[in-house]
Amino acid sequence: MRFARSGRRSVIPGFRLTMGFSVLYMSLLVLIPLSTLGLWAGRLSWQELWTTFSASRTLAAYRLSLGGALIAAGVNAVFGLLIAWVLVRYRFPGRRILDTLVDLPFALPTAVAGISLTAIYAPTGILGGLLDKAGIQAAYSPLGIIIAMAFVSLPFVIRTTQPVLQDIDREVEEAAATLGANRLQAFVRVILPAILPAVLTGFAMAFARAVGEYGSVVFISGNMPGRTEIVPLLIMTRLEEYNYPGATAVALVLLVLSFMMLLAINLLQAWARRSAPV
Repeated sequence: MRFARSGRRSVIPGFRLTMGFSVLYMSLLVLIPLSTLGLWAGRLSWQELWTTFSASRTLAAYRLSLGGALIAAGVNAVFGLLIAWVLVRYRFPGRRILDTLVDLPFALPTAVAGISLTAIYAPTGILGGLLDKAGIQAAYSPLGIIIAMAFVSLPFVIRTTQPVLQDIDREVEEAAATLGANRLQAFVRVILPAILPAVLTGFAMAFARAVGEYGSVVFISGNMPGRTEIVPLLIMTRLEEYNYPGATAVALVLLVLSFMMLLAINLLQAWARRSAPV
């Protein structure tokens, strides 16, 4: 099979050399390490795999991780859109500072985030004390896990929605207003269809990020098996017990879920490209 060459001379070496280095790098860094999950899990029989997956402790960890990530991503889809709207549509003092703070969960070590959230939402903390007086326990409960997941996954919704909002011409809204639409109707019928693929993409990315979160959640969760134990912590517990096949069997489910989320994200991005105005 021959590949067409452009008329210009490329600064980077030819296709075969660059493709070879790319495949080698991806194999060493991603493909080979992930393939070991299947090899370790393959040491278990089907009965042992089913026993591992169907254990009450494992199912509780999956319900908490997936359910918490779903709630956190849903909350971020709403408030992330709101923050992106404020950053794009309004000019106010401190706007650039707020825009910079959006990326803080990316730069902040997850352990630091977990300690900070625990200190704030613990019963002796500022917010935790107020919630405790109202009969709400944040730290060491599923609520604290959702808060930590929302913290680390918020930037995904904002950064995927923000560029799409910037590309929407305000004249479209003005045209809808001249046709008799109020602000809510203009948003629902004009703006929302344009940004919906981006919001769903951000939601999927936030969900995938929250499911695999460990560092910030492990401090605030309390790590009680069957109640506040997330899947990454369960995997670490199995590793500490030298139960490598069991740990990889649990991790294999997250790996399959990650591939499904990546497929969903790519489909949503393709939908966004088709829906984008020419």
